[in-house]
Amino acid sequence: MTIDWSALGTVFVIALGSVAVLASLFSFGVVGLSQREAAREAGGSGTGQLAGAVVCFAVCAAIIGYGIYLIVA
Repeated sequence: MTIDWSALGTVFVIALGSVAVLASLFSFGVVGLSQREAAREAGGSGTGQLAGAVVCFAVCAAIIGYGIYLIVA
């Protein structure tokens, strides 16, 4: 039994990068929701922050859905 170390390393690096991007996007979405609340308390509408948060969460869902698609197919 032989192990293809370069393929394993490639999978590891891509998985690490994907986790970093996904966690960053999710945290930006949470920050956007937090800023929306702060803007609403200050008398603003906060629609820009809400739109940014929705986009971040939608991209997270798309990445997860694509990953599940790749695994199932």
